[in-house]
Amino acid sequence: MTSIAFRQAQPADLPAIIALLANDVLGQQREDPSSPPNPKYVDAFEAILADPNQLQVVATADAEVIGTLQLTFIPGLARLGAWRGQIEAVRIAATHRSSGVGQQMFEWAIAQCRARGCNLVQLTTDKARPDAHRFYERLRFTGSHIGYKLML
Repeated sequence: MTSIAFRQAQPADLPAIIALLANDVLGQQREDPSSPPNPKYVDAFEAILADPNQLQVVATADAEVIGTLQLTFIPGLARLGAWRGQIEAVRIAATHRSSGVGQQMFEWAIAQCRARGCNLVQLTTDKARPDAHRFYERLRFTGSHIGYKLML
């Protein structure tokens, strides 16, 4: 297997990240992979880079971006002032799915959460992603809560 590296995303990675986000049934409906990137993506990426509690991550193989996720560190008063790691927007390139890249990426992200003193790691996943649900359960995540969203 090719060696996989994980790092904070750089501005040059943005088109590859957007392409990953758009490369599935749900992403095709809500993402804009046009070039140059929609300015909304650029603004959001700059905000992520400027916030010390945000980390946009890319997984690379031979300098090619093959995966991404966003990791947010959330302080809270609940659970005795516990910090949480929130994992969102997880995508693996179609050519690398079921190869172990996702598991490696999650192990890396969870280690980052531990290093930041988080007491728990959480994520949300669309109900229409049963393969993702099985993957998260294999990683010992539990479907302990019901999530709600309000689109604005």
